[in-house]
Amino acid sequence: MTSAFEIARQHERDGVSPNSAIVLRNLSFAYPGGRQVLNTIEADIAAGAKVAIIGPSGAGKSTLLMHLNGLLPGTPRTSAREANVWIAGQPVIAARLRAVRQQVGFVFQDPDDQLFAATVEDDVAFGPRQLGCRRDEVAQRVAASLAAVGLAEAGPLNPAQLSYGERKRVCLAGVLACRPELLVLDEPSSNLDPRARRQLVTILRNMPVTQVIATHDLDLVLDLCDRVLVLDRGRFQADGEPRRILADAVLMERHGLEVPWRLRPRDA
Repeated sequence: MTSAFEIARQHERDGVSPNSAIVLRNLSFAYPGGRQVLNTIEADIAAGAKVAIIGPSGAGKSTLLMHLNGLLPGTPRTSAREANVWIAGQPVIAARLRAVRQQVGFVFQDPDDQLFAATVEDDVAFGPRQLGCRRDEVAQRVAASLAAVGLAEAGPLNPAQLSYGERKRVCLAGVLACRPELLVLDEPSSNLDPRARRQLVTILRNMPVTQVIATHDLDLVLDLCDRVLVLDRGRFQADGEPRRILADAVLMERHGLEVPWRLRPRDA
């Protein structure tokens, strides 16, 4: 097992700051028999940042997200020396996956891929129970998490009784109940009506945890994020403040994207 001393030495060798929420170093990935999806990805994301990852369909956004807690089979390395991904100073390696996954909350694009229990409260309670929380603490976390997403009264309901947007918020509550340091969201606003989308933006804006969001919703990026990374052809092609990046028509067109209407010149 990799010791804390070995990890600290590896931090020094790779220039990994233990104060960064996420560090990516020389991250590459190809599916078996397929094309190269990620190619020597490099990035540092500060704690507390709200960062969007955008790019054309098939650019590898979801694949990149799944590397943040070793969800892809065979991707976690075996030692800190080989690590390409670091979460809150911890290398995403096989021996430390449990610790890493306790720090990373992942909300999938489709809530029906994530919800499974007969009631909302049982679904939200699942994570804390797996963490070994006592019954009273589980109840407290469930109540606090549902309140945080505006569903305080939904606990006894079956998720099937809720709207699509409400089910997405239940998924978010289930993740929050585990108290992660990093929140990872894959297309969080997809298929939401305008009201549900506004509710989601408000909820996420008020959360102090680090957030990484893969999305095609460029208005969401403008409403929520303080940094955007453009992923295309396996690499980050641009990195910066959202209004500056998204208003660059040449850059956006080059990577299969369009400038959001609210940033276009009025005579365009």
